[in-house]
Amino acid sequence: QVQLVESGGGSVQAGGSLRLSCTASEVIDDNHCMGWFRQALGKEREGVAAIGHLGVTNYADSVKGRFTISQDISKNTLYLQMNSLNPEDTAMYYCGVELHCWVPGLKSKLYNVWGQGTQVTVSS
Repeated sequence: QVQLVESGGGSVQAGGSLRLSCTASEVIDDNHCMGWFRQALGKEREGVAAIGHLGVTNYADSVKGRFTISQDISKNTLYLQMNSLNPEDTAMYYCGVELHCWVPGLKSKLYNVWGQGTQVTVSS
């Protein structure tokens, strides 16, 4: 089974930027989707952004215009560029793979494989 490793988290001030990376241990098939999720303390995991077949993307309303999901297939790596960060973005960020997916979704229950997460902390 594919393994995922996230990196790039850290602590930034409000208004700052971070780029998260998620590297897969093997090639992700084109009929899979990949996504970024986050979980704040005491809250449920929520979908942030996802990418699927032909690069179709899907974003949560709370991050539209600020976050960008992309992938480098040659490197088996998924990215999340996060700009204009605010304290509400503070959470553990996870990447996931949804097998046999054509339309990238933001529901965590659809995803089959997860990384260990990377912490993002935004101070005001």
